[in-house]
Amino acid sequence: MQFLRRRILKLAGKESHSREVSHAVLQASRLLARASMAETGKILADLQTGEEGLDQAEARERLETYGKNKIDHEKAPAWYRHLVSAFINPFVGVLVLLAIASFLTEYVFAPPGEQDVTALIIISTLVLISVLLAFIQEYKAGQAAAQLMSLIQNRAMVQRKETGRQELPTTDLVPGDIVFLSAGDIIPADLRILSANNLSINEAALTGESLPVEKNQHPGISGAVNQPATINSANAFDLQNIGFMGTNIVSGTAKAVVIATGNDTYFGSMAKQLVGHHPPTSFDMGIKNVSVLLIRFMLIMVPIIFLISGFVQGNWFQALLFGLAVAVGLTPEMLPTIITANLAKGTMEMARKKTIVKRLNAIQNLGAMDVLCTDKTGTLTEDRVAMVQYVDCKGETDERILPYLYLNSFFQTGLKNPLDEAVLENPQIQNIAGLEQKFKKIDEIPFQTVRRRMSVIVENSKGEHILICKGAAKEMVSLLVQASAGDQNLPLSSEKRNQIMDTAEKMTHGGLRVLVLAKKICKKKAEHYRIEDEKDLTLLGLIGFLDPAKATSGPALKALQSQGVRVCVITGDNAIATRRTCREIGFSIQGLLEGNDIDALNDQGLQEAVEENNVFVRMAPLQKSRVLNTIKQNGHTAGFLGDGINDAPALRDADVGISVDNAVDIAKESADIILLEKSLMVLKEGISRGRKVFGNIMKYIKMTVSSNFGNVFSVLVASIFIPFPPMLPLHLLVQNLLYDFSQISLPWDHVDEEYMAKPQKWNPKSIAQFTLFVGPVSSIFDFTTFALLWFVFGASSSGQQSLFQTGWFVLGLLSQTMVVHIIRTRKIPFFQSTAATPVLVMTSLVMAAGLVLPFTGVGQAMGFQALPLPYFFWLFLTLAAYFGLMQAVKVLYIRRFKRWL
Repeated sequence: MQFLRRRILKLAGKESHSREVSHAVLQASRLLARASMAETGKILADLQTGEEGLDQAEARERLETYGKNKIDHEKAPAWYRHLVSAFINPFVGVLVLLAIASFLTEYVFAPPGEQDVTALIIISTLVLISVLLAFIQEYKAGQAAAQLMSLIQNRAMVQRKETGRQELPTTDLVPGDIVFLSAGDIIPADLRILSANNLSINEAALTGESLPVEKNQHPGISGAVNQPATINSANAFDLQNIGFMGTNIVSGTAKAVVIATGNDTYFGSMAKQLVGHHPPTSFDMGIKNVSVLLIRFMLIMVPIIFLISGFVQGNWFQALLFGLAVAVGLTPEMLPTIITANLAKGTMEMARKKTIVKRLNAIQNLGAMDVLCTDKTGTLTEDRVAMVQYVDCKGETDERILPYLYLNSFFQTGLKNPLDEAVLENPQIQNIAGLEQKFKKIDEIPFQTVRRRMSVIVENSKGEHILICKGAAKEMVSLLVQASAGDQNLPLSSEKRNQIMDTAEKMTHGGLRVLVLAKKICKKKAEHYRIEDEKDLTLLGLIGFLDPAKATSGPALKALQSQGVRVCVITGDNAIATRRTCREIGFSIQGLLEGNDIDALNDQGLQEAVEENNVFVRMAPLQKSRVLNTIKQNGHTAGFLGDGINDAPALRDADVGISVDNAVDIAKESADIILLEKSLMVLKEGISRGRKVFGNIMKYIKMTVSSNFGNVFSVLVASIFIPFPPMLPLHLLVQNLLYDFSQISLPWDHVDEEYMAKPQKWNPKSIAQFTLFVGPVSSIFDFTTFALLWFVFGASSSGQQSLFQTGWFVLGLLSQTMVVHIIRTRKIPFFQSTAATPVLVMTSLVMAAGLVLPFTGVGQAMGFQALPLPYFFWLFLTLAAYFGLMQAVKVLYIRRFKRWL
């Protein structure tokens, strides 16, 4: 059996199997080209099989050699692996490190009687809450997505020597098997067609071509019988005697031999790219960069405070504990929880919009997306064939064509293809339904691929036999002798025939599939008619078909553009059909490139080309993926919307891959988001949700990091001049915890419309600018409070440090919480923009808790004391001044940096 394996690899022009996906696709393409060019006897001999098929023993041996005929795909991880992966997050990692450091310093190495695990418990609880939220949401979404996958085991009609024809599971097919196909069958492997009758295959899942393609047993390229292809130049999809795994039979029948199964198929060669870890997305990179920023702040501030505190106070262990507390204070401990809560809320809101979000971070990526690459077939179009035009020889609409067209499609008994179905479903045709009752069918001349036409013969009420023939323009024109024009028939000269062909070509260049309809009154009646009777015909008209654009596509694209999202169409369909679709939906083509043009460009040239062009046609799967990755390399956050096998690599490589519930399984597996309604309008909603989610996440980050930085900066200065800790480690931890608790409600907050109007991305530089610009403002009022407590209230010695620490704790907590309302909007808070009710309630509760805590037994156990009444007068003045200065700083910041959040 290894001989056969080597033989197939040799047919592909490869002595070894490369792990590179592009090489695997090339290998599969060359194998198919070789098989297509070979004569029937040659290909059967190469595969060591015959017309009668394999025997059972040989089939079993080959099954052991090649394995099951199935594609490797990404399997959903077990729940415990999913849970472990939820811990792999940069922010969670920072908190875990802090928890470990806290455990070592405050418990393991702490003196007896001074051991404390409060910080460890608090940090660990926050980590668990965040991780469990992420795990539950993503696991539920994964389960819902898995339910959409096809669970039906497909079967195929296979011929074996001992048993003849029998149905077998498609997974049991091996190279050399002889299979029989008919309308409705999914092609189970890559096949070489041995014989065919009126065979039409829908390859849209692989190619994006909306209309079925005709196939036959002849070697060579479609549309050019007996014209051989070359191994290196032939497009695999142009091979007219090759059937691809995953495509489906629309009409006709065929006998074929299996030439490749499983991962060796063209489909399988693409699927290899889709197994393993997803490439990092815009969200992943943003999280990583922000984590690095926070770590840098800690690495700078913590050692300085540790050294200053140690030298000033002389207690290095206490200085270490205080440095650790500062590290905790700098860290937005609730960030993983806030992020997860925001993403989870967005996911639930999208679920109500009939959208399944498989990966939580896809919500934010959707909001950050500034380029959406979309397939055409089934996304911008309805993914069906419709009759849209019927004209006479002058190119004018003529409804007198319709009765003859209806009779032809109604009476033909061959397997109806999508064009016949489009005729019978046309609204104008529906108006004449029942016409068949006035006619009697006499005979029909079935469609043949070589003739590319078919005829039905009917008898009217006068007893006349009328032959009604429809077919491809080129094959029909030579049979015409006259044309129907109104109430008369005009003889056809060679010039008139050329005009008819010109009209057909114009319709074709307009993106239509064109058929010619003609009739003939048979002078000599017969019971049976032959192909020779298809002559001396009278032209009735030309019929145009297309895959119509969705009514929602145009408005949806305009809505996406109004949101700052640039749309690119990337399709496997041809330029003519794509241009027509774009015209219908009002999509302006800035530039158009074909797949061959992409291959001719180097990386730098392609980086320029993707910015200058917005329509890409005749694109192979890996070409789609290359264009999408180049768009990402240019600094864009790119999404991809598709539903076919040919879309799977791009779906996986996109920052956010979007598919639909009726997509092929591999597309759904590769996607991050699955739309239960195949409409771009759902995306508009999703983008808005994503930007709201990101806005609320960014509020928390900028609020917390800037406030924490201000506090730590104040601690740094205080440590130099004050002979006691300005705040105990426990105080810093509780203050941070209460402040973070006030922001748990942020996922329910409103976001300014101006912020929602354009894509939003992670920007660590902006966070650093915001922190350094806004953070020190709080320190100004910390210093005034230090002076107030020191000089006015006499908290200037170690004996009065409790008063000092309590006073600063209350001011710090209230000012941090109050500033939430200033930072959450670029507008004037409470006047131009008011927070959502949950935010108002939570911030009010936390401020009240901060005021009450020093007067409680819990507060006194923490080292606080009751504050004197005059302090609250000064507290009110300080907060009012802080509010006013922060609003002024916000105006200056927006003027300088042209943004706020």
